[in-house]
Amino acid sequence: MADRLSPEALNQLFLDARSFNRWEDRPVADETLEAMYDLLRMGATSANCCPARFVFVKSDEAKARLKPHLDAGNVEKSMTAPVVAIIGHDLAFADKLPFLFPHNQDAKNWFANPAKAELTAFRNGTLQGAYMMLAARAVGLDCGPMSGFNNAGVDAEFFAGTAIKSNFICALGYGTQEHLHPRGPRLPFTEAASVL
Repeated sequence: MADRLSPEALNQLFLDARSFNRWEDRPVADETLEAMYDLLRMGATSANCCPARFVFVKSDEAKARLKPHLDAGNVEKSMTAPVVAIIGHDLAFADKLPFLFPHNQDAKNWFANPAKAELTAFRNGTLQGAYMMLAARAVGLDCGPMSGFNNAGVDAEFFAGTAIKSNFICALGYGTQEHLHPRGPRLPFTEAASVL
């Protein structure tokens, strides 16, 4: 059994971590994104289906393609971020199950029903998006997750001709205190959980 993480690690991942709106003018190296991915890909998904697909929007050209699809309130924090991750999920994820779930070569057939495949892809892709945020913090990045964008527009722009659908986006970089709101309250255990 692993030991409890240090207070410093818990602070970095959860307690001091915030959702940032403004960023240092400091690039994020591709190697940092790869290190982040190498962590997040180890998070659990059902039947190891790993449906999440990521597009890391870094260049001015790619940001110009993303900008028209953002809600007005998300334009500045996205366009000034070093990177904006588009977190999507592949509705055809089951095609990769012979590789990802090798001990049961019938697993692909579990998701022949399109509704079941879509629900599984969305649920597990969302999990992987959350793993990405924790992995980003683990490698020293800050996050600014957002759902204010036109999914259909992003899908047409970045995922045309594929079975991938966007879920949410997340700015990545090195956050500043500018426009950082006070931390919002959280529900206590007694209001959000029960032990039976």
